[in-house]
Amino acid sequence: MANLITLFRFVLLFGLVVMAYQPNSYLQLANMPLLVVVLVLDAVDGYVARKRNESSLFGAIFDIIVDRVVENVLWIVLADLRLVPVWVAIVFITRSLVVDSIRRQGAEKGQTPFGMAVSRWAKFLVAGCFMRGLYGALKAVVFGWIFLLQPWPKLLPVFWGHWQWLFNIITGGLIYVTVAICILRSIPVIAEFIVTEDIFAPFRKIRKKA
Repeated sequence: MANLITLFRFVLLFGLVVMAYQPNSYLQLANMPLLVVVLVLDAVDGYVARKRNESSLFGAIFDIIVDRVVENVLWIVLADLRLVPVWVAIVFITRSLVVDSIRRQGAEKGQTPFGMAVSRWAKFLVAGCFMRGLYGALKAVVFGWIFLLQPWPKLLPVFWGHWQWLFNIITGGLIYVTVAICILRSIPVIAEFIVTEDIFAPFRKIRKKA
């Protein structure tokens, strides 16, 4: 059941994408409700998995895969619509590719994505409920805020022209904070991977031979 909810969330994402590209501003008003459903289902599938004792390595990985697809697709769409700078999408996509590639190594050893955290800081920043909740909430607020504002320039041109400067400041602030936390949470994953796999060992051997 939990995996079916995750799959349904995946399908709804593309409904949201279709609405985002509609030239009719009134149709764009559907973006916010669709986004809310997609985000709420992210919490629902985890709750159902725990309640029905359906938690599994596959379920955890599947959930993260869908999370990444949702996140990256939304950043790409927002960048393509020129609602966020393109560098923002590049940062999030790069981070997800790097971090999830590392987590795939752990999955091959039977480790869950968040179970890979070893140090106290890694457990707090990456696996801790507070930081995961904060990061998820920030992304939800950013996406929700931008999709909420998308139809305003056409629907409320006078109001938008008067207050656009304020909305741009708020949007920029939310984006920068979210990007900062995105990068911060990726550092422990990369650092522990470097230490665990000792990827610099070949270079040390070359230096010793030299």
